[in-house]
Amino acid sequence: MKIPSSILTLLIGIFVTLASLWYGQNHGLLPVAASEEAELVDGLFNAMMTIGFGLFLLVEGALVFSAIRFRRKDGDLTDGEHLEGNIPLEIVWTAIPAVVVLGISIYSFDIYTRMGGLELMNHDMGGPGKSVEVAYAADAGSAGSTTALGELPLAGNLMSDSGLGVSPDAVDEGLFVDVKGLQYAFIFNYPNGVIDGELHVPSGEPVRLNLNAQDVLHAFWLPEFRIKQDMIPGQQTKLVINATREGTYPVVCAELCGPYHGGMRTQLIVHSPEDYADWMAERVAAMDSGEAIAALPAASNDRTDAQYLAPFVEPLQLAVAPESLATLQAAAGVHHHHHAGT
Repeated sequence: MKIPSSILTLLIGIFVTLASLWYGQNHGLLPVAASEEAELVDGLFNAMMTIGFGLFLLVEGALVFSAIRFRRKDGDLTDGEHLEGNIPLEIVWTAIPAVVVLGISIYSFDIYTRMGGLELMNHDMGGPGKSVEVAYAADAGSAGSTTALGELPLAGNLMSDSGLGVSPDAVDEGLFVDVKGLQYAFIFNYPNGVIDGELHVPSGEPVRLNLNAQDVLHAFWLPEFRIKQDMIPGQQTKLVINATREGTYPVVCAELCGPYHGGMRTQLIVHSPEDYADWMAERVAAMDSGEAIAALPAASNDRTDAQYLAPFVEPLQLAVAPESLATLQAAAGVHHHHHAGT
């Protein structure tokens, strides 16, 4: 019995829809989601994977079907049928991608806005009788300047007042941590004067990170949180995170900051509120007793070349001793004191 083409098309549509929905939620391409921001980003990513996998099945299925159904028969040496085109079909395969791209654009804009990525737009950008303010990365302490093209005051503080992850209801509450990026480490300054080389935060409450770089551009990236922010010398940026899952997660520099950029990483440890309070109490007690902070990275000038290069050997799986790597470094005319001091 021959299946009517309308029923066959319906069955194919159902299969493609179900397969796309399943794959969009079970692709396993992302690390664990450990923050509220990650859940938002994952929802957008899953939607794009669902649409993309459905289009893949349709396009590749049509190609395979056409290659089999319309293949040249044995002994057939004639030319193929001459086709002038199909206007309705061309409209369909142009309109559908346009609608898909527009929908994803609106969805992604909404997610980016909810994550605080457009917090800059909340500032007064001028009105009737006012000149237009333009955000730019001004030098620290700059009160703004004027462009050479006209009276357009450049509000240098706007960029530092904005930042991905900054939301109006979270900026002025929760834990505040100052983060300093330098070649090639992150240093975290907590309330009560606690300083550490790892980021410890409680789950279930907003944490605002005030980011700054000491030497060159760095980027503070939390893969499991799906969030990243630039660290700019002389310019403070902000990052608000809302951890939802206890555990230990990597903190990675995502901006090429020098020859050992790949080794600039540390850990984010999410505690329960009670465990975080205990950890903070222990660190304050240790600080009051004058104990050294073991987790704080030693300054580059206080380490030998072998000590400085040792952390890069194991992560990169180099079959070479740190001492040998230091010799190669010296032969290439590169010294870590040069990178740490400038």
